[in-house]
This record gives sequence, structure tokens and C-alpha cells, in this order.
Amino acid sequence: MGSKTEDAKNGSPSPDDRGTFVHHAEAVWNQREPYGPTGLKGVTMSSYAALCAAFAALGGMVFGYDQGVVSVILVMPQFLSRFTRVSETASGAGFWKGFLTAMIELGALIGALNQGWIADKISRKHSIVVAVIIFTVGSILQTASNGYALLIVGRFVGGVGIGMLSMVAPLYISEISPPEIRGALLVLEEFSIVSGIVIAYWITYGTRFMGGEWAWRLPFLLQMIPSTILGLGILFFPFSPRWLASKGRDDEALQSLGKLRQLPVTDHRVQQEWFDIRAEAAFHRQTSAIKHPNLQSKSTANSIKLELVSWLDCFRKGCWRRTHVGIGVMFFQQFVGINALIYYSPTLFETMGLDYSMQLIMSGVLNVTQLVGVSTSIWTIDRFGRRPLLLWGSFFMTVSHLIIAVFVGKYNKHWTEHRGPGWASVAFLLFYMFSFGSTWGPVPWAMPSEIFPSSLRAKGVALATCSNWLNNFIIGLITPPLVQNTGFGAYTFFAVFCLLSLAWTFFFVPETRGRTLEQMDHVFKDINSEEEEARRHAIEVGIIADHHRTTDADGKHHVGADRA
Repeated sequence: MGSKTEDAKNGSPSPDDRGTFVHHAEAVWNQREPYGPTGLKGVTMSSYAALCAAFAALGGMVFGYDQGVVSVILVMPQFLSRFTRVSETASGAGFWKGFLTAMIELGALIGALNQGWIADKISRKHSIVVAVIIFTVGSILQTASNGYALLIVGRFVGGVGIGMLSMVAPLYISEISPPEIRGALLVLEEFSIVSGIVIAYWITYGTRFMGGEWAWRLPFLLQMIPSTILGLGILFFPFSPRWLASKGRDDEALQSLGKLRQLPVTDHRVQQEWFDIRAEAAFHRQTSAIKHPNLQSKSTANSIKLELVSWLDCFRKGCWRRTHVGIGVMFFQQFVGINALIYYSPTLFETMGLDYSMQLIMSGVLNVTQLVGVSTSIWTIDRFGRRPLLLWGSFFMTVSHLIIAVFVGKYNKHWTEHRGPGWASVAFLLFYMFSFGSTWGPVPWAMPSEIFPSSLRAKGVALATCSNWLNNFIIGLITPPLVQNTGFGAYTFFAVFCLLSLAWTFFFVPETRGRTLEQMDHVFKDINSEEEEARRHAIEVGIIADHHRTTDADGKHHVGADRA
């Protein structure tokens, strides 16, 4: 046992004669035996976890579908004849159309923020069911709307459900995924979002030829199909093992982990990850008790106070760097100009000299191009890492914006005589969409759900998702006057933010590729004192010693008796 103790002190994992580790620390990310390879091969080897992630990512499809459906519905004559308040000829139409769009973003902001405590309270899995129910109510109200007021209420309620799903789906995926393919599985969220946009766009492109109000009611009705499948199907998938461990349900956490990894619970890799999860959960529970000693007694008042101070803990020492990265990466995802180009692409294509029919077709092609880009990141995000993708993406998007700005500024009033520069602008816009789809599209949805500690993960992801929706709202407000009043200035504006995103990523964003969720303390250097390291070490030793006592008493691996 002497050599094992020395290894533990040195921070090196050392297997005992029963195949489990007696200690793990920062060095484990270089010595941990992987579950399998990265990329598509790793996804196929972890087929059950991939299936769970793909199913949860249906929440992203619901989110994307709603984004895509509104862009075409808002210009349908069948829709405008029912809701005359938003037609071009109505007084204040711009305001009422903007208000209609803003209500879903306001609802999503509220939904994402509240999902932080709901997902902690009732589990990631059951909070998805709650989100689906709320979204379904909103969809029914939108489909049945016979007046502007009811449509607004439906958009708001549906927005709450979308905000909840946009927050909890990547959270659930990150907590069930093996570290080698966590990035690839998290990409499924963005893949589903863009797939939803593409599907909705072409569905509404087709239904606009229908006579009567079903031209716009049918697309609203169809969005309930994927949400209903998600709400019912998720009940058959396992709970997040990390959520179970946070509730002290360690034995259930081990069983869930074994099922997700498709390995026996006695496999040393499963045991190692199980020990990691329990140690991290216990360490942060202990840290919370030290920070807030007066709030540990079980009472309603203390529970509410502890919930509130936990939100503030996201901005304090030990977590503020992660909160900065989570909020920042979502901020730049919006301010590099993506939704501005999606929402207003027909107008932008008009400035490039394309006729109306070609404007609509090219807007659809833009979304397909983004989807192709996202597809490449399923392999690249775990092969090359999050940080290189963000850096190269920022560079390519900056170049694209600047070249388009030059063409638009020079030929804006003379496109008919300069078709070549017009199509060159379109080509660089497509290149921008591919660059975004392969980099800044998926990575901001992946990173927030993997960088926060278990005790604050739901709240941290909620804050990051709120940043997405808030900045989405801001972009929606500032883009119309930018495009209308400045022309090429809109592209210059977004080019500046693309360049800023490159600098920000270089200085502040660490690499998380291949790290387990429990190793993020070391990635962000949040355990930076000997006292904290000693507490973490004592917890690890205590968990493994308890496991060994149980094993020695039973003469075999007994998983029914454990304590964090």
C-alpha cells in the first residue's frame, strides 16, 4: 500500500489489484484510459449515448423550426389578411411586426432563466417534459389564433418552452456523453437547430401556395410533431448520472453510467468516472457549505436563500471565469452577424441585385450551406478542439464581411451593370455561412454545458443561454436600421465584432477537448490553493477507501453500498 500512497500524493492515478484507481487528479487527463476514439467512429461505438443525445437534440429542432417558420409566414398574404396590423399598409406595422418577433425572445429569455432551478430540482429529463408541455400549449394558441392578441400570447408561451429546451438539451447531452465524443454529440444541438430552420423554411415556402389560412396555420401545427416525440420519448431514457450524484443517489448514478457507456458497472473506466463524478459533487457541496454556513439547515427560507446565492456564486471566485466564457461565447455568436443574415437575407440579396424569386431561393440555400458546415464539426470539434475552430472561424468570417462590404459599398447602386461582383458577394456570403456553421455555430452551444461545476452547471448554462436570447433580441433591433441606413456599413459593423471575437477567444477561451466535466476545475485553474487541493484529495481518498471497505467485506465489487 505504501507505493499507492506515494502515487496518490504525487497526483498520479494508480490501479490497485482489483482494477480501480486509488487516486486521480490533474494528471488523469493524460493517463485516463479512453472509452474509445473521437469522431464518427467513437460515436458509433457509443451508440446508446449517441441515441440519447440525438433524441434530446430534438429540442434544438423545435427551436430552429420556430425561427425558420416565422421568416416566411410574416410575408404571406394569407397571414397578413388575418393579421392586418402587421401588413405593410397598416400604421405602425414595423412596430407590431417587431413586437411579434420580440415576444418569443422575451419568453425564451424567461424560460431559459427559470430552467436553471427547474432542471436542478426535478432533473434534466423531467424538465424537458415540462418544457415540451409549455411549448405545446403555445403552439396550440398560435395555430388557433384569430386575432393579434392571442397570437402574441401564443408566441410568448411558446417562447418560454423554446427557451427551456434550448438550455436543458445541451445540458443533458453534456452530462451523459463520454469525454472523447462529447463535442460531437453537443454539435447535434446546433445541427438540429439548423435542420429545423431548413425544414421550416422549405415547408413554409411550399405552403404559401395553399389557399386560405392553412397556409400559415399548418406550419404552426406541424411544429408540435417533434416536440411531442421528444416529450414522450425522453421518459424512456436514463437520468443524467451527474444529476443523480448531486442528489446523493450514487448507486443509481453508477447504474445509469454503466448503461450509457454500454459497459458493466465493474469496468474500471466506469468506476473511475463514477469516482470522479462523486468526488466533484461532494467537493462542491462542501465548498458551498463553507461559503454559506448559515444556510445549510433544511428549511424553506434557507433553501430559497441558498438558491439565490448560488446564482451569485456563478460570478464569484471559483466560477467567474467560466461564467465570463459562457456568456461571452454566446454574445459573440450573435454579434458576428449570423441571425441578422438569416432574418434579413432577402433584403441583403436585394441589395446585391437579385430578383425576388432568386432572393427567396438563395435564402434557403444559405441555410443549407450552414447545415453543411455544421455537419463537418461533428468530426472536427473533437479532432482539433473548440479553441482552434473559434479562432479560424473568426478569421474567415472577418475576411468574408470585409470583402462583401467593399463590393456592396462600390457597386450598391449599379448591380445591373456589375453582375460579377454581385455574384462574388453572394459567394462570400455562402462562404461566411459555411464558416459560421462549422465553427461559431456549434461551439457556443457546446462549451457552456461542459465548463461549469456540477453544483452550478444548470445555472451557468441558463445564464449563457439567456445571453444568447438577449443578444439575439438586440441584433433584431439594430439590424434593420443598419441595413437600411448604412448599406455596406452593416457588414463592416459585423466584421469588427468578428475580429473582436478572435482576440477575445485567443486571450480568454481555454481548450476543453478530451477533458471530463470533472476536470474543468483544473482547466480553469479554479482549485488554486493547497487547502482546496487537500480537501479535494481527502474526499477522493474517502470515497475510494469506503468502496474498498465494501469490496473487502463482501469479497466482490458491491455497488449497493456507497456514500459521497
